[in-house]
Amino acid sequence: MNSVDTKQFWKFSPIPNIEESNFNKILDRFFNLRISGLTRENTQNALDGRLLDYEGPVLLTIKTGTIKKDDIPGIEEVIDRISCLKGRNNYTKEAIEHMRNKMDQDEVGYISFEDFHTRGLKGAKNGQSDSKEDTWAIYAYNKGVHSEEEDEAVETSRGGSHGVGKIASNAASDLNLMYFANCDAEGNQHLGGTVQLIEHTYQSQSYRSSGYFTDMVEPEPYKTKFYPFENTFHEVFEKKTRGLKIIIPYLREEYDNEKEIIKSVCDSFFISILEKKLEVIVNDNKISAETIKNYVENPDYYVQEMGEIKTDFTPLYVGTYLNEKPRLLTVSDGVNDYQFNLYFRYDESMVKGRMAIVRTIGMKIEDKKIKNNVNKPFNAVLIGGAAEDAYLKSLENESHTELSFDHIKDPLLQKRAKKFINNLSREISNIIEEAIKDKNPTDGPMNTKDILFVMENQFKRDLSDTVSAVKIKGKSLVKMTTDIPKKKKKSKDTKDGSEKKKSLVKKVKNQLTADNEGGIEPERDKYIANPEIVERLIVGSNEIVHFDFTDSKEINKEVSCNISLAIIDGMGIEYADEFNLQNNYSRVIDGTNGNECKVENNIIKDVSITQGVSKLKLELKNSFNKSLKFVYYVEV
Repeated sequence: MNSVDTKQFWKFSPIPNIEESNFNKILDRFFNLRISGLTRENTQNALDGRLLDYEGPVLLTIKTGTIKKDDIPGIEEVIDRISCLKGRNNYTKEAIEHMRNKMDQDEVGYISFEDFHTRGLKGAKNGQSDSKEDTWAIYAYNKGVHSEEEDEAVETSRGGSHGVGKIASNAASDLNLMYFANCDAEGNQHLGGTVQLIEHTYQSQSYRSSGYFTDMVEPEPYKTKFYPFENTFHEVFEKKTRGLKIIIPYLREEYDNEKEIIKSVCDSFFISILEKKLEVIVNDNKISAETIKNYVENPDYYVQEMGEIKTDFTPLYVGTYLNEKPRLLTVSDGVNDYQFNLYFRYDESMVKGRMAIVRTIGMKIEDKKIKNNVNKPFNAVLIGGAAEDAYLKSLENESHTELSFDHIKDPLLQKRAKKFINNLSREISNIIEEAIKDKNPTDGPMNTKDILFVMENQFKRDLSDTVSAVKIKGKSLVKMTTDIPKKKKKSKDTKDGSEKKKSLVKKVKNQLTADNEGGIEPERDKYIANPEIVERLIVGSNEIVHFDFTDSKEINKEVSCNISLAIIDGMGIEYADEFNLQNNYSRVIDGTNGNECKVENNIIKDVSITQGVSKLKLELKNSFNKSLKFVYYVEV
């Protein structure tokens, strides 16, 4: 067995010709996830590597700092390779130019992830190996593959499944460069690494795009095998205790954000931390079961006002998990039933509803949006058992950030996965509706006056079939002595005749209204609000109405509007003059600024619009019928 030029630290596999001129596409995917994706992947890897006979938490230390270029092993070889790269399209040309602009720094930033109470990688001394036991070879030299545990239960609980997360570390480096230091059960210490370039020609020989920080031997003529270097390098690359350490030099500037690293840990692993499966130290900041509230309840990290939480839901999840008792939720994929613990909270102070789907390892997969309920005031955490965990794992995308069925190739399994995801939303929707009914019970017997009125008008319509019609401007009208409320015309755009929605508001007309002095206000546009943008709740003697115009280009840039309403019955017929605002409400308060709104001519005047949202608080009179339904009109 002969050593092959051990002076070289980086090895690339030779090829006869260059055929692929692009960087690995997975680099872009993880680059777009930024520091949160990097932190998530390496924290998940630490949890996956936990010691199986250790009862305490996995400890992960994340450090950022700087290192001299000369202390980075083999860096000159990487720079030589980058210098000979040739871009063949705009993307690769820009990427190569970016690399070259970073090569001349004498001191560079880095980030490291070092885990403790973990097993580390096995079989480093065996080098490249086909054995499933040798996890060093799988991690160091294979792409798109992850090692599998012998214990099926342990394998099921692991966060990793696709084997592509390793490249997340390369994506965080300006040079697509990463190292990993390992200490195994026998105390053997080795250093490996990878760099992701493009296929290139170096010293008249073409090479593959991936380079490996490794030694290489020739066990027999024309055959080579990789073996790792023993770790005798700079202290930043040391790993003296059992476990794994990831080191990423030339850290991208946008990744060097301590606050976002801390938030990423809390966002994705709050259950692991609360259950004392994980502790993380980010530079000098410790995140544990005892300290996590110091971060999620700190306004420097998260918005604390419940009514303002619209994107970062971790403070709500933590409160829901700690304060709510779990209920059993069964969700079917059409063949199997899966049972989850659901922690559910309904609070009318919330403005956005999300559900955290969490694996048993304690890692959150996604902030699940429930169809037709994204603006409902609820918060939930969903956790299953071993069978549920295995199924969720099969539905995860490669980044572990979403449940999906698109990647499933088997059409039957894909159909079942789609049904499961739809059933999950349906079950949660039912729970939300029950919570709304519990909080807002209807009062007293139903008034049947409107139903009788509808029946009478239906009789009049049937009678009108025998009456001749006249046309005005191309529209057919029935000539009658009695006015009948008309249903909305059905669109021809959909097969079932239901109205095809083209906008969140529909323009009704322009209109002129009288001002306080009896003059005429400027002409206003009047729109009917789609029910999807209106949320209405009755709490005690108050009615709260929330209008979300953020996706309505016709209104979202306005600063104020007038609002009117009309009663609508179960048949969809409107009764514009049947409801008097001043007879039913004692006061109307602008929910954004607290000012009282004027009511004139049955119209609520000058309601403020802040960031595309309007809010009203209406104080009910005793005569108000809480079972009435309304359609809302907006004038701007």
